[in-house]
Amino acid sequence: MNSLIGTYECKVDAKGRLMLPAAIKKQLLPALQNGFVLKRAVFQPCLELYPMVEWELLMQKMNTLNRFKKKNNDFIRRFTAGVKMVEVDSTGRLLIPKDLMSFSGISKEIVVSSAINIVEIWDKDKYEQAIDDAADDFADLAEEVMGQDDDTDGIS
Repeated sequence: MNSLIGTYECKVDAKGRLMLPAAIKKQLLPALQNGFVLKRAVFQPCLELYPMVEWELLMQKMNTLNRFKKKNNDFIRRFTAGVKMVEVDSTGRLLIPKDLMSFSGISKEIVVSSAINIVEIWDKDKYEQAIDDAADDFADLAEEVMGQDDDTDGIS
């Protein structure tokens, strides 16, 4: 799957249905027929929407973990807690289960944001707070993550 692009403000209705933004839906067209996995994010109070192909690749990696090591078993349990298979209906809506809405604090105003090969779904206020909180440290983080001296493929 190609990298997804875009950040969009949307609304979720009282039943937890999210109308996917047209631009994201268009990018996800190849994945629509196979469905998606929706899960809690590990580091932030948001949700992650994985196209089934991306989820299966991730599960192949996780399946290599030795489950007779307690840390691995605990990680797998926590990582897959609350995981749900979801589909986009014929009108382009996605139903967010109530337990995942509660985890992420989603109420009405949300942000749908691309994150390379997955989509993050945030409560709008929490998204803006996360972006603001990271702003001060982003230059240092960018240098640490992307600024290796031995990098020869010319990013930036």
